[in-house]
Amino acid sequence: MQQYTELSIEERAVIQVSLSMGISQRGIAKKLKRSPSTISREIKRNSVNSEYTAQTAQQIRCRKRQVCRPSKKLVPGEELFEIVIEMLQDKFSPEQIAGHLRNMNTTNVKDRYVCRETIYNAIYALPVGELRKELIICLRQGKSTRKPRTGGVDRRNQIPDMVSIHVRPPEVEDRLVPGHWEGDLIKGKNNASAVGTLVERSSGYLMLVKMNDATATSAVEGFSTALNRMDLPLRKSMTYDQGREMTHHAQITQKTGVAIYFCDPHSPWQRGSNENINGLIRQYLPKGTDLSAHSQTDLDAIAYQLNIRPRKRFDFRCPIEVITDVVLSANINEEQKH
Repeated sequence: MQQYTELSIEERAVIQVSLSMGISQRGIAKKLKRSPSTISREIKRNSVNSEYTAQTAQQIRCRKRQVCRPSKKLVPGEELFEIVIEMLQDKFSPEQIAGHLRNMNTTNVKDRYVCRETIYNAIYALPVGELRKELIICLRQGKSTRKPRTGGVDRRNQIPDMVSIHVRPPEVEDRLVPGHWEGDLIKGKNNASAVGTLVERSSGYLMLVKMNDATATSAVEGFSTALNRMDLPLRKSMTYDQGREMTHHAQITQKTGVAIYFCDPHSPWQRGSNENINGLIRQYLPKGTDLSAHSQTDLDAIAYQLNIRPRKRFDFRCPIEVITDVVLSANINEEQKH
């Protein structure tokens, strides 16, 4: 796609000289390798008293551009900036600050509200010095530079034959029928080792899966072995993110009979059970450690410890008790149908 670039001061000088020599607008356009309509609009917009000069045209352009550019909401020294600094020093995150400003009782909310990106940009745009350093330290990551929100190669939707979470049966969402799982991969030091996690939605029952690495082949072998350890009624579906390790998801379905559904990009809440328990798992498998040092027996022991931990959402019963009751109830209902 061809991109438009504004006329430079040099090109405007060529237009001025060419007009004084009586060269037509089409002739000027050909000389500058521009569209004739570009030259026509330039002369019409930036002429004063039917006279076109490069200097005047450039001044008019700068004045118009200044009007187009909105004024900054966060300016050092102004009241709103000082409010943001105070909340940063109280360890509020930029997102929390933005939400708090929106809810503040004020007569003019628009003047007092800034989004989190504006706050980040204002911090990192500060000149190098003590204030910039102090505010960056207040951020949870505390990094001296910030990665852009966009960039790199978008690798989403590269998993073949994905089935969206939005066509998943309603019974999965209700958490009443056992056998529906959420899956994920937690990685070790330098992403060189990995452990698979599987959480049963209705009970919170956890299985940890030893992986040789984070490849699709290891995911097929590890998840298939773990799921096949469960009885057939407990192998209905698995919900996963769009990680590349699930490229061969069809093979898992073929080996286990488990239907696999994929979450939307950047939507961890669609696998809430798994995301929550990953935090508990990290108490046993800390970030930055070599996960390959743990055998499957070690991982089973860790999973057992978590499966006997009381959970508030089950009135402080543990997942092993809950999954036993859920399976028993499901079997009774099945027998009654027949």
